[in-house]
Amino acid sequence: MNAARVLALVLGLVLAASGAEAVEVTEVTTPLGIKAWLVEDKSTPVVSLAFSFAGGSARDGETQKGLTSLTATLLTDGAGPFDAQAFKLREQEASVSLNFGASLDTVGGSMRLLSANRDEAFDLLKLAVTAPRFDADRFEQRRAQAIAQLNQADQRPATVAQRTMMATVFAGHPYGNNASGVRETLRGLSLQDVRQRAVSLLDRGGLVVAAVGDIDAAELARQLDRAFGGLPVGPVTPPAPDWTPPVKPRTVNIERPVPQSSVVIALPGLLRADPDWHAGLVMAHILGGGQQSRLFIEVREKRGLAYSISAGLRSQQKAGLLVVSTGSANERVAESLRVIRAELARFRDGVSEPELADAKIYLSGSLALSLDSSGSIANLLHQLQVDHQPRDYLDRRAALIGAVKADDVRRVARRLLRDEAMTTVVVGKPAGGAAEP
Repeated sequence: MNAARVLALVLGLVLAASGAEAVEVTEVTTPLGIKAWLVEDKSTPVVSLAFSFAGGSARDGETQKGLTSLTATLLTDGAGPFDAQAFKLREQEASVSLNFGASLDTVGGSMRLLSANRDEAFDLLKLAVTAPRFDADRFEQRRAQAIAQLNQADQRPATVAQRTMMATVFAGHPYGNNASGVRETLRGLSLQDVRQRAVSLLDRGGLVVAAVGDIDAAELARQLDRAFGGLPVGPVTPPAPDWTPPVKPRTVNIERPVPQSSVVIALPGLLRADPDWHAGLVMAHILGGGQQSRLFIEVREKRGLAYSISAGLRSQQKAGLLVVSTGSANERVAESLRVIRAELARFRDGVSEPELADAKIYLSGSLALSLDSSGSIANLLHQLQVDHQPRDYLDRRAALIGAVKADDVRRVARRLLRDEAMTTVVVGKPAGGAAEP
């Protein structure tokens, strides 16, 4: 899709988010009952597809950590009559890009193709989801790569801090399963484990699809049935169990011989369906959403304690977090933590009207910043479906943000910014140890 057309689509989506329906999102239902959202655009001969199956890496269990991610990477390593090399060659010859990956709640895929090669592209997708080969040599290679990546990640303090935070906050819950011990369970997995996981995963009962580009509703319906119609239709995979947030503060220190420590502070956040979601977005932006945010000004500009600092909401199906991330020189970690915690406490007193107005202006227009291709637009439409948002959400988004009042932000801040629920992770070698909450 050329740059001018992408800009036009992005502008249309921004206008839609401001209340003008410049881009039409159509719901398509195939003869076999597969549902998809479509933004049709025939100006360039390209189609982008985003889709997912229910049941992500949180379903792996203690003894099979890493299984779902490994299975997802193997789906394009050969399928049907084509081994991995032949399958990749067919993708290249047809100008098709097909990828899979796992998140906590889903296994997602994306495909970008020339509209003239639709049949061949969707045939390759069909093979990947209905006839993956799982050849033994590729299984061993992918497993070795996954272990090597984990070894490399262990050398990055910021990654260690994030993983430790997840393991600590979600201790005893499936969302914490893949944060530690993955190397050991990967070594114990078998090819049969992968095959069984694929059978349980590749089911169109929980299939979610979005498409953007040069394809109409009838053709998309035909191609989706062609690609996914051979999959079984079982019951939708149940979500992860409910999560009980922590009720007491915790600080975890992991020593690493580095000059700068990585710091992560996590607090229970909001589910996407929470009525306070948009107030939470505004709160998080004022707190740590950019160079005008309170944390950036207090930590970076006034004191020079860190190069950068951010705060944002993260949402899974069964849990939400507010996460603050930064890094400080070892000798200044304790001071950084004191300043951050003091600012979180001060935030509970409320925000000013100028802060509120600036945040709402930014958030109402920021959507366009992430939409730089037809693929990113397809991903947005897909995520809206995963989040169970209505098809007209973009028409209403600006109004929902605009309706947030200072009292709403203060209420959410008092609800979320609670010292007793704070988890702090420090990875490095802070002078004197990290300050306790």
